[in-house]
Amino acid sequence: MITKNIKFTNFVKFNTKNKNISKKKIILKNFTKDYPLLLSLTKKYKYSYSKKIIQKLKTYPNINIIGMGGSILGAKAIYSFLNHKILKKVSFTDNLLLKRQKKILNNNLNIIISKSGETLETICNSNLIIKKNKRNRNIFITEKKDNYLNLLAKKLKCEVFEHKNYIGGRYSVLSEVGMLPAELMGL
Repeated sequence: MITKNIKFTNFVKFNTKNKNISKKKIILKNFTKDYPLLLSLTKKYKYSYSKKIIQKLKTYPNINIIGMGGSILGAKAIYSFLNHKILKKVSFTDNLLLKRQKKILNNNLNIIISKSGETLETICNSNLIIKKNKRNRNIFITEKKDNYLNLLAKKLKCEVFEHKNYIGGRYSVLSEVGMLPAELMGL
């Protein structure tokens, strides 16, 4: 969140006609216009999922998070930092060594994350995991455009949450990519 503790001392001073509007608000407004990524740090940012959906999904005892790079690293960092508080079994699949997960249990929630929806490793891993147990619930986080994961989600009749196209890589931890898994872990 952008808070009052941020100091904008290196910016050019300017006069405002309306004394009720602070310089900080004007600067933030201009920044978020030029850099929409900063919107994810404001209170105005709306996630593409609702609290109602989170309550339904929290009943799953096992969570599989499938992705590559920045799509999974944020959730992985949150888990490794706070795993002593997490009561669920969480597994991360971020490479092609799926044979480590020999036994994929029933009653899993699979979160499949790819911004482009075309990441080859994510597609391979998600297809293998979905094929091993068709009774698991699958959720996709990807951009809202025609890509492989959106087509797969439609075919499987799964929920798709939008991965905003202006938030990518390691910065996506504060968007749906990091916050949805964190909320489902009980954090």
